[in-house]
Order: sequence, then structure tokens, then C-alpha cells
Amino acid sequence: MIDIFSKLEELKRQNKSFTLCIITETQGSTPRKAGSRMIVTSSKELYGTIGGGSIEKQVIDEAFELLSQDKPMVKHYQLEEDLGMQCGGKMSVYMEPFHQSPRLYIFGAGHVGRAVAKLAAEFGFRITIFDQRKEIFDSINLSGATFISKDYFEAILETDFDNNTYIVVTTPQHAYDEQITGIVAAKPHAYVGMIGSKKKVAYLKTRFLENHILTQEQIEDIDMPIGIPFAVETPEEIAVSIIAKLIDVKNTIKNEPS
Repeated sequence: MIDIFSKLEELKRQNKSFTLCIITETQGSTPRKAGSRMIVTSSKELYGTIGGGSIEKQVIDEAFELLSQDKPMVKHYQLEEDLGMQCGGKMSVYMEPFHQSPRLYIFGAGHVGRAVAKLAAEFGFRITIFDQRKEIFDSINLSGATFISKDYFEAILETDFDNNTYIVVTTPQHAYDEQITGIVAAKPHAYVGMIGSKKKVAYLKTRFLENHILTQEQIEDIDMPIGIPFAVETPEEIAVSIIAKLIDVKNTIKNEPS
């Protein structure tokens, strides 16, 4: 028999998304009783069981759908009336989604990029830093981060993006900032931010629109100038501003009504 709690911790260590399902109450004849548990992963792998048959299939489908949200729920089932199961009892199932840590892609490993990476590690982000200057990673000491040392645009082609991806663009050249932002803003993401002055931002907004690189909606979705606006000077202070924005976006998404 599988140890559900050990499997739960294993999936967390592997940074996999899953829903934990627990029967909390039963009445009458049911295939399993209160306390029975099952895990449904984002790839629909199953661990444990809540009884098989129609009720388990229904819970699997709903547990999988719940992974697109961030709030637990309790579902009540009348087995014969709702699912055509002859046992005819009633069952309540608590379902709680557990999500992967958000991915943070940082383009540019300069002073600001490094400061953002160090601070973001304290808030649960999975960090990948991209920079085509191979020597720049020699002086970075950041455990748990992934370092991609190759052409920015080649790296983007080889990288996955999804709705749990946060992107910070802070390269050493304005041209790279423009081109990278124009590409990644059109990909799935939770957040895209680009460093730059108000003048630079106004110029790029015009270029993105006039050259049909991005739509008006995509441009408005970019956080530029990046971060929460307050008086900053050092790279570390800029990083605080950026991380504050990332946390704000992450928690806003988490608490949006489903």
C-alpha cells in the first residue's frame, strides 16, 4: 500500500503540481470510507484510491480541473442519483491543489539581474538566468538557480513558457531589451517586466505598435519601467522594487475569484 504522505512530500521535492483528495464524510453504502486519500498529478498520474468506478473518475476529472485554480474545495456526491452507482450512498471529498513554484526567467546577469535572483530565491521562485557573456557567471554564487550561457534568442527558442512564468528583462543593451521583450511578451506568462527609463519605455511602446511586433493589449501587459515605483538608486534597491511587483502579481493571481 502506498504511503500517501511520503508520496506527497516526494512530489513537492520534484516540484510537481498535484491535487490531494480526501474523503471527509460518507453516509450509507460507499466504496471507501472517510479518511481514504488519492493524489492526482498534473499529468493525471494517480496515487492511492477513493474507491474506483464512477466516483473516482469524477473526482479525478474535477481534481485535474482544480489545478487551474489555487483554492481548495469540498464536493458532495450522491452516488446513485449523480453517478448511477448502485451502492447508493453519499460521499464528501475535500480537494486541495498544490502548485509548482513559479518560474522566474531573468535575462541579463548584471548587477540588477543578480540582485533580483538573490532576493527572489527567498520567495520561492525557480530561477533561471540567461546571459550570453559566458564569463559573467563565474562570479555568481547562487545555489538552486539555473544558468543559461548562450545567445539570448537561441535560448528563448529552447525554453518553455507557461502561465506560471515570470520574466524580468534587464540586459546590458537597449537593443537586447527591446528584442527580447518583444518576443517573450507574446508568449504565455504571468508577468513580463523590462527595465528602462520613461523615455526608453515610451519609445519602445511606439516601436512595438508601429512595427506590429505586439498588440496594444500585449504592450499594456508589460511592466515597464519595471517594478513598484519608489525612489531607488542601487541595484539592490531596484531589486526590492522588482520583487515587490512580482509578489504583488503572484498574490493577486492567487486570490482572483475562480
